[in-house]
This record gives sequence, C-alpha cells and structure tokens, in this order.
Amino acid sequence: MKPCLLEICAGSYESACAAREGGAARLELCSSLSEGGLTPSVGLIKAVLGLSGIRKHVLIRPRSGDFLYTPAEVDIMVEDIRCVRELGADGVVVGSLTAEGGIDLPALRRMKEAAGTMSVTFHRAFDVCARPAQALEQLIEAGCDRVLTSGQARSAADGVPLLRELVRQAAGRIVVMPGCGVNPGNAAYILKETGATELHASARATVASHMSYRNPEAKMGQPGRDEYERQETSVAQVRSLVAALQG
Repeated sequence: MKPCLLEICAGSYESACAAREGGAARLELCSSLSEGGLTPSVGLIKAVLGLSGIRKHVLIRPRSGDFLYTPAEVDIMVEDIRCVRELGADGVVVGSLTAEGGIDLPALRRMKEAAGTMSVTFHRAFDVCARPAQALEQLIEAGCDRVLTSGQARSAADGVPLLRELVRQAAGRIVVMPGCGVNPGNAAYILKETGATELHASARATVASHMSYRNPEAKMGQPGRDEYERQETSVAQVRSLVAALQG
C-alpha cells in the first residue's frame, strides 16, 4: 500500500488540537459540521493557524444547502479567501456549481485567483455534479490541487468503483481524496481498492458537557438534539486511522 496523507475535518480548536496530537498531516478547518461544514470564524482561524506541526486548510462555504451561489455569495467567498490568505493558511476548500449540475467555472476561477499560492481543494459539491468525469477535467484545467469526494455515494466505501475510476482518470494531474464515513475499519480497504494517496476523515466521538446545572426545557438546536453533548475529533480515533494507513 502506498504511503497515505491523512486529513482530518476539524470543527473546533479542540478538534484541531486532537488532529495534530493524533498524527494527522493536515486538517480542514470549518464550523457547523452538522450542516455539512461552513466557513469558520476569524477568531477560530487565527487560533488554529497558531498551531505548529500540521498543515491547515480552511473551508470556504457561506451557507448550508446547495452549491448554487448568487453573485453576492461568490463575492463573499472570494473576500473570505483573501482574508484567509492574508492570515497565512496553507490552503482553502471551495466549491460552486451551476443549476444544471456542472462546475461553475467563472466562480471557481475567481476563487482560485484570490487563493494565490495557497493550495485549493474542491469539496464534496463534486458529489452532486451531473457528469463527474467531465467535472474532474474541468477542475484540473482550473488548477485545483485536489478534489474531496465520496465517489458520489453515501460513503467513500460505497463509492469505491467511481473513486477508482477517478484516480485512474486523474493520472497524477490532481489528487482524488476519498472522504465520508472513513474509519479505522475501512481506511486501508478504500486506499487499496482506489489507489488514492490522501484520505479525509472526521474521526469524531461524543463529548459530554461538564455543565452541572441543566434546563431540559430550553432548546437551542434541532428537535431531539441533546444540548449537553457535542461531537469532537478523537485523538484515539486519529491514531487508529494513522495506524491503519501504515498497515
């Protein structure tokens, strides 16, 4: 099995620290993972960029929902990218589609230009595009460094057939990085079957609140959600993933 770079999706400073401690090579910093990930706050970005020993990419996504953005939303994303570049991030994670399910190339080119020398990853908007083979060629032409994808399936393990074809089609021109549902039990399988050299995971576990006083009547989030627990990256799970990838 080829050496593999592990990227961890981190939604907080605590998770970013856990990713580093567990041995991940890179993290994707975002917020609101329950919404699929959104652009994190400036304060969080600055704090995480202060961590040494791990590369940091920042998700640029202005809202939840689809990836069909208005001109105003694209302007916001471009400005966020410029800010992240000035703060010193190693890369950004972006994505934008047309109404017909194609890559929004004008928007992507603006984002790529704003990124300057930063690494650019196209995120899982790729998984809801209409023609993946064509989309991959467009991402290569636009100068993206990698694409994060589940192979347009519910999980990367289920998407192995398309992931394998995408890695073959890419032929080293862009990194195809499997992600979604990756865990220590299937990571080696996904790599072996696809030929990928990078892998993306969240490696999260439930963390209970330390609040001693609790009001069960007041709800801040979605119905049925426990307000006194959250999901954070687990050092142990990251270490298990690293071990699995090292064979």
